[in-house]
Amino acid sequence: MALDRDHLLRATEQHVQQILAGNDASHDYSHIERVRRTALHLAVMEGLDARGQLVVQLGALLHDISDHKYGGSNQQAQAAIKEFLSSHNQAESLTADVCAVVASVGFKEELTKASGNSSSRSSLSREAAVVQDADRLDAIGAIGIARCFTFGGAFKRVLHDPAVPPRHNMTKEQYMQQGHQATTFNHFAEKLLKIKDLMKTDAGRQLAQQRHSFMEQYLQQFLAEWEGEA
Repeated sequence: MALDRDHLLRATEQHVQQILAGNDASHDYSHIERVRRTALHLAVMEGLDARGQLVVQLGALLHDISDHKYGGSNQQAQAAIKEFLSSHNQAESLTADVCAVVASVGFKEELTKASGNSSSRSSLSREAAVVQDADRLDAIGAIGIARCFTFGGAFKRVLHDPAVPPRHNMTKEQYMQQGHQATTFNHFAEKLLKIKDLMKTDAGRQLAQQRHSFMEQYLQQFLAEWEGEA
């Protein structure tokens, strides 16, 4: 017998909490909950119905369960989601929709599209657009800055090195390369400052502009302090 909506969401919450228990604070369960809340807000603004909102919540909850940055892969994520939802007797159609959302969330998928495939809103379901925007919103603004430096510290990245230029036009392969001499400061130019122009929903674009402006102010102050000018 399939679980009802509330029981399914609670089971998913517990499942994800266990999986992410060892992650650093840039990709912990608090990140998941922020993305979920923002995604639900965007879903309402986009006029999604109850089923669409369920897909959004499940997609937001499950979107980081096998992140490539922590040794996972999209294939592993898809298999894990199918196994989990099947174990709770969910319909194949719901499982397929959640898997499609999770497969489209990552920034690396945008790089794939930039090298030849469409990245337009029309290529995504409304549910996928909402979760993608929500996840990217958590990567920018005040929270995004905190997460960026938390991740850099966890992976022992150099804070800033003026001699290392940012990679402005990365391929998917370059983005996923673990051994590259990356600096935390360069991550803003390589990814975070681009997010504003990659939003798919109207409400997401408005929120992104506010957070983008805050980041720009922060980066100006960072460089001034780095140079001893402020």
